Amino acid sequence: MAGTNRIRLRSQLIENYDRLVRQLTRRLGSSEFAYEALHETFLRLDRVTDAVLLRSPANDIFRTAINIAKDHHKAQNHHANTSEVDVLQGISDEWPDPARVVEARSEVDALKRALAELPARPRDVLHSVAIDGLSPYDVAVRLGVSVRTIESDLKLALRHCADYLDHPLVRRLGGPRPRS
Repeated sequence: MAGTNRIRLRSQLIENYDRLVRQLTRRLGSSEFAYEALHETFLRLDRVTDAVLLRSPANDIFRTAINIAKDHHKAQNHHANTSEVDVLQGISDEWPDPARVVEARSEVDALKRALAELPARPRDVLHSVAIDGLSPYDVAVRLGVSVRTIESDLKLALRHCADYLDHPLVRRLGGPRPRS
């Protein structure tokens, strides 16, 4: 008898519809998803063949509905809606182009060479103030020298690096900018 599995599955779906909705609602967390999954399951019953006799049509219906719900969930997570696409198109590419990367690496290498040419104390002072964020007073206490000596070493180091890199040295009133 052709279509035996389809007939058995449809009758199981009709007979157990309310119970399946309750089970799927508990499993999926939404009665709306449960109804949608069962509706899609009903539509797919036309594809069932009689190649293999079904042993448990109710369980097969439930498993099919769960798989359909999972597929829908995956599809929703992979597709961006129109407003999300608009937002993504408005984001600029902040990555530097390859030429800027090479230029920046070259500048970093030049700065390393400039720092290597400095005497030890001015190099240490520049690192302590610019990198570690210490105040000239704290560096002076650590090194056992006056704040004026630290300020002189810092000016020497900054001037040397600016000259080495062929950058203008910008003088600001009030000392270095506070770190944020």
